[in-house]
Amino acid sequence: MTQTISSADFLKSYGSIVQAALREPVSITNHGREHLVLLSAEEYRRLKQYDRTAMYPWELDDAALTALAAAEPPADAAEFDHEVR
Repeated sequence: MTQTISSADFLKSYGSIVQAALREPVSITNHGREHLVLLSAEEYRRLKQYDRTAMYPWELDDAALTALAAAEPPADAAEFDHEVR
């Protein structure tokens, strides 16, 4: 569960908010709207490992191209075939 605080409260209680962010993300609002999320460096690194980079087909190595050529969609994806016809 994410804790939510205002930016004014964040500035007043920086130390305790930082400690809370080490346990769980803290959402910081500005004028009632979510503005930032403070989270631990460990959680940030965990999330960043899932970043993806878009590549052109010619940038892929042979192993990736072979894997793509052999890939099959799951059976339940067939219900969307009408969208590409």
